[in-house]
Order: sequence, then structure tokens, then C-alpha cells
Amino acid sequence: MDTNKSAPYTGLTPDCVLDALDSIGLRGDGRLLGLNSYENRVYQIWLEEGQGLNLGPSPAVVVAKFYRPGRWSDAQIAEEHAFVRELAERELPVVAPLAQNGLTLHQFGGYRFAVYPKRGGRAPELENRETLEWMGRFIGRIHAVGALEPFRARPALDRESFGTEPRDYLLEHGFIPADLSAAWTSVAAQALEGVSRCYARAGAVQSLRLHGDCHGGNVLWTDSAEARGPHFVDFDDARMGPAVQDLWMLLSGERAAMVRQLADLLAGYEDFHEFDARELYLIEALRTLRLIHYSAWIARRWDDPAFPAAFPWFNTQRYWQDRILELREQIALMDEPPLWPA
Repeated sequence: MDTNKSAPYTGLTPDCVLDALDSIGLRGDGRLLGLNSYENRVYQIWLEEGQGLNLGPSPAVVVAKFYRPGRWSDAQIAEEHAFVRELAERELPVVAPLAQNGLTLHQFGGYRFAVYPKRGGRAPELENRETLEWMGRFIGRIHAVGALEPFRARPALDRESFGTEPRDYLLEHGFIPADLSAAWTSVAAQALEGVSRCYARAGAVQSLRLHGDCHGGNVLWTDSAEARGPHFVDFDDARMGPAVQDLWMLLSGERAAMVRQLADLLAGYEDFHEFDARELYLIEALRTLRLIHYSAWIARRWDDPAFPAAFPWFNTQRYWQDRILELREQIALMDEPPLWPA
């Protein structure tokens, strides 16, 4: 198995995937389907009958996630699994890893993997006010649990890890075109200064265990009478941070629309967890950090053949010109009043 940086999944063949499941007592019937994932490799796998799993109607189907080598430590993955299983035990609608032989994290052929029950659903209708309030209630419940104790192995979302360090990586590894380097360096520095001002306005806000990447693509909405509503999936980016991180990515459109959306989310959220309004100063700061971090995330994976194929527009002249304009817009937005809900 080859887990080098440029081809970390070379050895992850269909036979390897099926053998990995077989090693923990789950026998696939030969059918598997690759699902959309760039950071990890995720497969939907059909199992032979008689597996002894309560996964719904036959044939049983599971989802296996093979973690990118070197990204998380075993302890960090274990914290993610423990958090999601804690949420599931409290009857929150999350998709938690299955325990086989008492373990949720397994190893085979040099790869680490986890197995999940397959859950169907559609994207939530975020333009619907009832949907937003419903989502807010469940995020509030997740945060009420997340605030009970901290992650100890997983990192925090902060200016250094999502801003300064990614900025430095891009510069040190020559991703910024020479003729745009001065402009991008200058605007990135101004953007990070704006982030610092936003954090200063917010003051000492609480940090808690988060989903970390709570956007519409990580929520499955079901309409079944037994489990109607949102189901939160993919806690791979779970970390410590301010509560508003799990709210702002659900906002979109013009300022007036986002104010209304935020009010709907918080109407449900505060039924279960108190929201510190000072965190509203962080929304545009967190958006700015995500933009810088996202560029560096692609850059770090650029030697992985899957990334140039998936992001052909990355690292072009136009790409960095657009990022400069984007950060300039963020600098202005960070100095505007926060999105106070009506």
C-alpha cells in the first residue's frame, strides 16, 4: 500500500475496500459505489444477507470512510467518534459510526477506516423559515452537548490555524503568481488584521465542541414519519470554536435575507442553548478565515491526482485575481455592523 503524499490512495482498490470490511466481520456482496469526497475516500457497500446488523430493509447497505493518511491522529478520530456517538445516545439526529468488535476505528492494509449506516435524504430547503428554525433547534441541542466538555486532542478554529498558517503555506510554497504576490500578500495581511479586530470586538466568547463544517451539504433532510427533519452527517471537521461557526454557513443572499435567516435559526437554537450575541461580530471574520484556509487546503492536496481533476481552475491567474477581490470585499464587510437579527 502506497500512502505517499502524491498518491495516498493508490493501494485502496475495490478488493482492498471489501477485504477491509471482511476483516471486521462485514461481508460485502461485491457491489460498491464511490461517493463524493475529496479529503477522504468514501464508499457505499452492499452486504451479504445475514450480517446481524439492524440497518433496515434487506439488502443491508453501509458507508465506509477511509481516512486520508496523516491528516488526523488516532486520538483525534476517536474524539470525533465519541462526540457523535454521545450525540446519538442522546437521540440527536446524527449519523454515528458503527461499533464492530467494540471498536469504531479500524485498520487494514495501512488504512484507517470507519463504517456507518447508510442514511438517505435530500438537501434541506434553507429558504423555508420553518426548516431554518428546525435546524436551529437541533444545532442548539448539539451545542448543549458540545459545551459539556472540551476536545483535548482535536484542534481549535482560530486566527492562527485558519488564517496565518495557511497564508504562510501558500506564500512559502510558491502558489501565488509572482506578478500577484505583492497584492495578495498585502490584502491577506489586511484581511487578517480585520479578523483580529472582529475578535477584539467579540471579546472572550465561549469555545465548544462543534460540527465545524455545518453547511447544507452536510445535512440530510428526511420526510418519513418516523424520522422527519434534519440528519447531520460528516463530523470530520469537528473542532473547538465559537457556536456561530455552525450557524453562519447556513446563511446566504443579501444582508436583509441573512438577517431574517439568522433570526429563524436563533429562534430554534435558543430553545436549547443560549447564544452569545457578541459572536455575531465573528461571522465575517470566520468567513474570511474559511476563504484563506480553503485555498491552502487545495494547495496542500495538489499532488493528489484527484485534486487537479476536481479543481482545474485552481492556481490559475484568474483564480488568484478573484481571491484578491474576494478578500478586499471581506475587509469592507468585517468593518460593517454585525447581522443583528430583527
